Amino acid sequence: MIIGVLKEPSFETRVSLLAESAAALIKKGNKLIVESGAGDKSFNNNQEYEKVGAEIKSRAEVLEQADILLSIHPIENEDFAKVHSKILLGVYQPLANGENVIKSIERKITTFSLDMLPRTTRAQAMDVLSSQANIAGYKAVLLAANSYGRYFPMFMTAAGSIAPAKMLILGAGVAGLQAIATAKRLGAVVEVFDTRPAVKEEVMSLGAKFVEVEGAADASTAGGYAVEQTEEYKQKQQQRIAESVAKSDIIITTAQIPGKKAPILITEEMLNSMRNGSVIIDLAASTGGNTPFTKNNETVNYNGVSIIGNSSLQSTMPSDASKLYGKNIVNFLQLIIDKDANLNLNWEDDLVKGACITHNGEIINDRVKSILSPSMNN
Repeated sequence: MIIGVLKEPSFETRVSLLAESAAALIKKGNKLIVESGAGDKSFNNNQEYEKVGAEIKSRAEVLEQADILLSIHPIENEDFAKVHSKILLGVYQPLANGENVIKSIERKITTFSLDMLPRTTRAQAMDVLSSQANIAGYKAVLLAANSYGRYFPMFMTAAGSIAPAKMLILGAGVAGLQAIATAKRLGAVVEVFDTRPAVKEEVMSLGAKFVEVEGAADASTAGGYAVEQTEEYKQKQQQRIAESVAKSDIIITTAQIPGKKAPILITEEMLNSMRNGSVIIDLAASTGGNTPFTKNNETVNYNGVSIIGNSSLQSTMPSDASKLYGKNIVNFLQLIIDKDANLNLNWEDDLVKGACITHNGEIINDRVKSILSPSMNN
């Protein structure tokens, strides 16, 4: 197979495959072609790829020659005309990006979007959401520490005592758990809220207090995302969160629902209860945010509270983020490329079928089909 690595849009610092991962694919008989400059922002220049046997080409050449095209973000609009009957592999958010799904159908492109991969034990080695969320949780705490005008740990000095920072983390998925661990290392006192009672043990094992609210809808099968809750539960949830928000110096929010706007967890009334100088890091900013005032890629000051909207903190660690992403990609490619480096799409494999969005001019993924098919028929 000829596998092509595309350069990401200008706002992205990561690349879908570092040279070290490219080497593993080349050893298995695949040919690797890389768009010139694709890895520059991830500290992998053209020479690094050439050392492992990859070829450097223009974007037009990669689009034309590759059988499988790797990227993180969806390809550009003008690229679709050049990729008829190709395979695209990346993180394309098809539940919210129906336009690209339709273009893939029109061009008979086979699209695999790894954000749709069933999040099972077998899929962990190719779970890009987890590998990137881990970084986001880590960097969220460091960003908070840099933005917060006080110490994180408790200090007792001759000049007086400093109380430790109080942090609230909303969501104990991969990002939330990493945020807990990082915040505890820095000396903060941490409380955590999550609708899934099953994560309580993990939260407490990291040294944080778990905020419990009874009556949550089961989110165990939602792949680490939030799910819609009953109105009665939402009222209990808001009351309990409000109590924690009022005493928190720093809040990190992570709650998102696939294909829908992020739920508002911190209301305007709650924000008014926070003290001057407090900081909120909203990792759900790209889907609207968990506060009513969150703006993606912006910092909003609301009555002395800094609300930092950032859904791409993983891009602030481009080398390690690309390394982990590339390893996820290599593991997935092993499912669709056989030992002789030929394409082998096994539709009996739940991971292959689950991650596939379009194939041969049709929508394959049932979740995407349920959302897009009605609108396409109108």
